Amino acid sequence: MRLYILFSFLLLAVICSCRVDASQVKFGPLCSGNSSNRKRGCDAKYGCGNYGASRNGGKRKHEGLDIVCADGATVYAPFDVKLNGKAAPYKNNNAINNGINLSGEGLCFKLFYVKPDSYSGTLKKGQKIGTLLPMQKVYPGITSHVHVQMCDKSDPTKYF
Repeated sequence: MRLYILFSFLLLAVICSCRVDASQVKFGPLCSGNSSNRKRGCDAKYGCGNYGASRNGGKRKHEGLDIVCADGATVYAPFDVKLNGKAAPYKNNNAINNGINLSGEGLCFKLFYVKPDSYSGTLKKGQKIGTLLPMQKVYPGITSHVHVQMCDKSDPTKYF
């Protein structure tokens, strides 16, 4: 019995030591042409890209962070990730209504406006996730970007 208890405690210790402290996680480059993950500022017509920015005249808040990315640019895995299926930002279909659910480094997040090469599997940091969709077709004049949204809709800014 004592051996069983000792083994259980050792196993628990190993499991706990393998957990990642998500507060220390930083996203690697998300987009070709923006190795510093420069954030989208404000566009006169479309608002600002920061978390919590006003949308629809103050009726709702922006639930993610926008990282500058040119239409057609390559989108990369910011760290080792698991691809967990499609994430669509809109109810109605349009040219940019695509994205992907991801997890890694103790985080769960979504990337919107991306056409992934695959919706399942795993990728290593820096591998291609997919391609940024043509934002200018839907929002002419906006600063094209990848929208990063945490699964729990918390502020992703601290990871950049």
